[in-house]
Amino acid sequence: MNSSISFQTIRFFTLVLIQVLICNQINFLGYINPYIYILFIILYPTKNNRALFIFLSFLLGLTIDLFLDSGGIHAAASVFIAYARPILLRSAFGVQYENYAVKFNTIEFGSKLTYITFLTLIHHIILFSLEIFSISKIILVFQKTLFSSIFTILLCTLITIIFSRKTK
Repeated sequence: MNSSISFQTIRFFTLVLIQVLICNQINFLGYINPYIYILFIILYPTKNNRALFIFLSFLLGLTIDLFLDSGGIHAAASVFIAYARPILLRSAFGVQYENYAVKFNTIEFGSKLTYITFLTLIHHIILFSLEIFSISKIILVFQKTLFSSIFTILLCTLITIIFSRKTK
């Protein structure tokens, strides 16, 4: 239990540092900006306390908001996907999630990609809707969501593949 807490703490701070120091400096064509800090929410263990998880997601988003001076939009998007995560886990993994047998390293690639894609798209739609906050610029919201989501999904998938522990 103690090693799990320390591992989650290291993951939290590492993802925040990577997001702030590297990913926030990428702004390709005004649309592409990866948000890999959501990997903390994606990879958080399913058996842990849900209230603590939602609070940590809020803290993660708030930390990113403090560095970006974005007024709480990352916190709102992070809390929403943390709250909606059980529904997305159930739709992506089915019976494995119902039995709490979801081990991210052992599931098939298609289910993993579906889960990452759902969470990323929902996060980005909420994030950019709150950032732009204008119904007349809905096309801009969808453009930013699409392009940033593609880049975020590619990076998150690549990171999970590179850093996955092989279990037999």
